[in-house]
Amino acid sequence: MKILVIADEPQQSELLKKLGQEHKIDVHNEESFYSLENYDGYDAIFDLNIDSHTEELQEYANLRNAVVIVSGVKSSLAELVYMEEFEEDITLVGLNDLPGFINREKAEISLLNEGDIIKVIAFFKSLNWPAIIVKDRVGMVTPRIVLMIINEASYTLQEGTANIEDIDSSMKLGTNYPFGPFEWSDKIGIGNVYETLEAIYHDTHDERYKVCPLLKTKYLKNEMWY
Repeated sequence: MKILVIADEPQQSELLKKLGQEHKIDVHNEESFYSLENYDGYDAIFDLNIDSHTEELQEYANLRNAVVIVSGVKSSLAELVYMEEFEEDITLVGLNDLPGFINREKAEISLLNEGDIIKVIAFFKSLNWPAIIVKDRVGMVTPRIVLMIINEASYTLQEGTANIEDIDSSMKLGTNYPFGPFEWSDKIGIGNVYETLEAIYHDTHDERYKVCPLLKTKYLKNEMWY
């Protein structure tokens, strides 16, 4: 199978580990991507930078039999297609591509067209990467849960109820989470945490996703918690 990967670190490293060595994989980041002249011959495209060049969906649609996997967290697939006034037939899949979530046992994915389910499941099976399909919504499922916890922990810290280390330790001991919320935030990246929460709040207007001012300050200063 010939696969094109367009991603930046750390998603690139995680994705390459999941795809393994048995496929022909061409790798590009956001900068080198623009040197590509065409996409002929690719069986699949993993474009995790799609938000910065959504117009490429028109080009990907020319690959009639290819599976196109894009970042499905900060925008829904329906929104991406709507923004481009896109009417072509394309097998479009959203992937939970936040750092630390690609390299899990199962891929968390969404579909633009439910009629593609058999084709997409077969595709991921060919990669030896089982997939769980969720609804095409901003934030998907796992990111909504984890980022809401990070946001609530930020409010707890802001109010002076406990310090960072105590909150992380309490959450790991009390819920058996692999990481505390602030450890998780640093692994995901403060930019991804803030931007995804903003996107979910804009989509749902649910107060649970309204970004904590302290978390926003961390984002603006590009600071880690630890």
